[in-house]
Amino acid sequence: MHELALEDFRKKLVFKRYSENTVKTYLDALRVFFHFFEGVALEELTHRHVEQFCTDYILQRGLSLSYQNQVINAVKLFYKHRFQKVMEIDVIQRPRREKRLPNVLSKQEVKLILEKPTNIKHRAMLSLIYACGLRRGELLQLRLKDVLSDRQLLFIQQSKGKKDRVVPIGEKMIEMLRDYYKAYRPRVWLFEGQVAGEKYSERSLQLVLTRAVEKAKINKPVSLHWLRHSYATHLLENGTDLRYIQELLGHSSSRTTEIYTHVSTKSLQKIRSPFDDL
Repeated sequence: MHELALEDFRKKLVFKRYSENTVKTYLDALRVFFHFFEGVALEELTHRHVEQFCTDYILQRGLSLSYQNQVINAVKLFYKHRFQKVMEIDVIQRPRREKRLPNVLSKQEVKLILEKPTNIKHRAMLSLIYACGLRRGELLQLRLKDVLSDRQLLFIQQSKGKKDRVVPIGEKMIEMLRDYYKAYRPRVWLFEGQVAGEKYSERSLQLVLTRAVEKAKINKPVSLHWLRHSYATHLLENGTDLRYIQELLGHSSSRTTEIYTHVSTKSLQKIRSPFDDL
C-alpha cells in the first residue's frame, strides 16, 4: 500500500519538475519513515510521529541535520499532496542550522590539482568546474551547444532553482575544450561516458578528482564543490563585486554569496591584530 502511495507521489514530483536527486531523496526518506512506523496507517501519522522519528531514529543514529530536514520536508510535501492537508509540521522544532564556512583551496593548490590528470577529458572537466564555478550536476548537464565560444560564454540551463544563467569562459578554457573535442568527439553531452550519447557519471567524476588530489599530495578531503567555492573566493580576492559573483554562481540571495567574505584571505590579511601594537 505504501509503495502505491509513494509511486503516486513520485509521479506528482516529476510532473512538477522536481530534480531527479530531490525525487530520490524524498522517496528514500519517506520509505525509512514509513518503515519505522510499520503497521500505522498513513492517515493516522501525525507531527508527533515525526518528532518521535527524529528523536528515536535520526538522533539515536547520529544522522545529519540535513537528513533531518529532508525527512521533515518530504513528509510535509507528501501529506499535502496525498491528503490535501498540511501535517502540523510547523509545530515541530527544526534543528538549528550549522554555520559552516565553505572549504577553499589556494590558487596554487587548485593549479596542482588541475595539472595532475593526464587524460584531456578529465583535465577539462575539473578545469571547467573551477573556471566557471559550476556545480557537479551543471557540468554533467552541459551540451555541446552550451559552449558559446564566439562570445566566450557558457550557457547553463535550468540549474538549481530552475534558473538559466550565462558565465564568462576565457580563451584558455575554450582552447582546452577544443583539444578535448578533437580527441573525443562527443555527440550529445559535452562530457560523455564510455557509451556515446550517455552522460558522464557523477561517481566517475568524483573519482577523477580524488585521483588528482592524491597525485597532487594534498591531504584534504577535497570535493568537487570545493572548486566552486575556490572560484568564488578567488574572484572576490581579485576585486570582483559580490553582486556579480552572486549572478555567476546563480545564488538567489546575496546572503548566500556573502559567506565568501569570511574566507577571503585578502580581506582577512588586511586586519591588524592588536597584539602587534603591544
